[in-house]
Amino acid sequence: MVEDPQSIKSSFSEKMRLIRFRRKRENLRFWNEFKLVPRWLIWMVVVLFLVAQIIGQTVLHVQLANHQEVFGPELDNDPGAAGAALFGIITGASLVFAIMVFMVGYVNKDAKRRGMHSALWTFLVLVLMPGYLVLGFIIYLLMREPLPYNCPQCGATVDARFNFCPNCKCNLHPACPNCKREVAETDKFCAYCGTNLEPAKTPEPRELPSVPS
Repeated sequence: MVEDPQSIKSSFSEKMRLIRFRRKRENLRFWNEFKLVPRWLIWMVVVLFLVAQIIGQTVLHVQLANHQEVFGPELDNDPGAAGAALFGIITGASLVFAIMVFMVGYVNKDAKRRGMHSALWTFLVLVLMPGYLVLGFIIYLLMREPLPYNCPQCGATVDARFNFCPNCKCNLHPACPNCKREVAETDKFCAYCGTNLEPAKTPEPRELPSVPS
């Protein structure tokens, strides 16, 4: 049985809508997210940068001492300018390399904390990186699951995909009673069908006048 492409497209759109909706509660900051990159990975990049600079400058000075053309007559006659030019080239290439490495490290750690398959997403980013650079990273940012959070009723950690808390049965993602689409706790009307989401107020019982005995 072949599935309807339109049905697959609509289910994918609904999944993406839920991901975006449930991700609104996240308050992500760049430096907090950067801390997810392993420290050993950062130090490895720094060491490789220093090694590349030392090797590059050493090779440059050897070539200049042997009167070999490197950057052209104008720079080769000025060792300081040639060294500065090589420093800039190595720094630029190292910056691109560092960004790529940090993206891979971030995806691996972030996928784990979101309950996703970290090895699969890391492999996807690595495979797409040589030909498409940051395409794999962009796909991950669009498709990643929302972060777990604390249940507003009992405080237990719950998965963002859960509709009810497994500890206290709190409704984590209320839905519109009419169209059954997910709504926010603060919504007064459904954004899709306009249904009034405020609970109907029950009339307060009137006090009966006291009957004289």
